[in-house]
Amino acid sequence: MITDYNLQILIEPLLHWFAGHARVLPWREEPTPYRVWVSEIMLQQTRVEAVKPYFERFTKRLPDVEALAECPEDELLKLWEGLGYYNRVRNMQKAAIQVMEEHGGKLPADYEKLLKLKGIGSYTAGAIASIAYQIPVPAVDGNVFRILTRVAADDTDIMKPSFRTLLEKELREVMQGMEMPGAFNQALMELGATVCVPNGAPLCEQCPWNSLCLARKEGRIAELPVRTKAKARRIEKRTVLVIRDNDKVAIRKRPEKGLLAGLYELPNVVGRYSQDEIVHLVKDMHLSPIRVQKLENAKHIFSHIEWQMEGYAILVEEAGFDAEAEKMAENHLIFVDAEKSQENYAIPSAFAAYAKYMGIRLGNEKFLETD
Repeated sequence: MITDYNLQILIEPLLHWFAGHARVLPWREEPTPYRVWVSEIMLQQTRVEAVKPYFERFTKRLPDVEALAECPEDELLKLWEGLGYYNRVRNMQKAAIQVMEEHGGKLPADYEKLLKLKGIGSYTAGAIASIAYQIPVPAVDGNVFRILTRVAADDTDIMKPSFRTLLEKELREVMQGMEMPGAFNQALMELGATVCVPNGAPLCEQCPWNSLCLARKEGRIAELPVRTKAKARRIEKRTVLVIRDNDKVAIRKRPEKGLLAGLYELPNVVGRYSQDEIVHLVKDMHLSPIRVQKLENAKHIFSHIEWQMEGYAILVEEAGFDAEAEKMAENHLIFVDAEKSQENYAIPSAFAAYAKYMGIRLGNEKFLETD
């Protein structure tokens, strides 16, 4: 159990290992509070290597809290495109506005005050406070759960909120008086990300805790950490439409609440449709379909939902209005320049299999004629 294990003995070998094995990462080179915050939000459910170019692009365009607070939403979502979980960046902007109004544009050097900012929980607050301000508070993520339950051979269900509270309490006590709490927290994360890895066999021979790990001594590494199985994802069948009007393509904005809130999407409907049904569906949109082409099937997995999609490309007669100037009501179609559509609008990766057709002129010979 964590409470029975002397965590103090882990500190020296961990920091010594980290000094020689820490990866060079852009947010570590200049660990300002803002850069630490942006990186930690981006790194939630996204690999480090994948985050690097997004981080560089985001911080170049929005270098500080003020720039983030003032960024137009469509541009903000476009900067975030590809990272998913768009509510994270929306909450970041809300928090940035809070910081401008309540803290003079500077993230507070206070763990409790950080927790009061929109979208910042105990982990992110701990990361900012410890790495940017050297405040001795823990930052407990999945990596920390994994390495500490293994080293202490603790089989408590890590999904229980009470266990997080307990682990944070134990770490907070260990960190009091620590000269480099930021390095300690980063070292814990680094060990879990590169040595005591989540998938596949851990690299025990490279671990600074090799001789201290109870799970290794007991042959229980594969059993830990213990976590309650997640609820099975709900399967949702959808049909996605790539509707082209010469050099324009139809998109629409999703509702401001719910899944992929406020983002632009290709029009789509729940269920499976035949080609004849697609023709009638497009006519119901007050468009005149000329040709229909079946596209490949695709799949996209969200946290709790799996979309199983099939797609159609539809060529329609000229829509008869300038969609760039005449925005339709929410949830209705707008026609935008096909070649620039993905440059100008944040379209979620859920539609990636079909979005690739948005800027391509599809050959007429591949379409099925409609009546």
